Amino acid sequence: MSTDPRQYPSRAIVAVGAVILAGAGDGLSVVIARRGREPHAGIWSLPGGAVELGETLVEAVAREAREETGLIVTPVDVVGVFDEIVREADGRVRYHYVIVDYLCRATGGALRAADDADEVAAVPVGEIEARGLSPRVLTAIRRGLALARTTPAAS
Repeated sequence: MSTDPRQYPSRAIVAVGAVILAGAGDGLSVVIARRGREPHAGIWSLPGGAVELGETLVEAVAREAREETGLIVTPVDVVGVFDEIVREADGRVRYHYVIVDYLCRATGGALRAADDADEVAAVPVGEIEARGLSPRVLTAIRRGLALARTTPAAS
């Protein structure tokens, strides 16, 4: 059995993800991160991670974005709540996260991979579908883009 408390948990772990938009108009990009550790090591996804004890969701998404991407972000609103459950072949739950994804605007910092991210990229919106992202991540990005178009604070 693993010594990682996130593996084979006794209950779901609350986590956050950041749909970070940078730029504007035709130069609008979405920031993605290649995960450096399990679950899904080596896979491109949204920056994010587990909420720490005593931390609000908004504080967690801002911290995780800064730690993984070097960007300072302003969370705008929730784009969705998703389950991420990874099971072993025998049905045991290896990982179970409930992820609250937020639309965020980059307001400072410099894009660089750090913490749990092996690589980060600001991908033009028109190229995001070709990046091999999971359906859950693409759904969060689409919802974030739709919210950005209708939320004055996101402009």
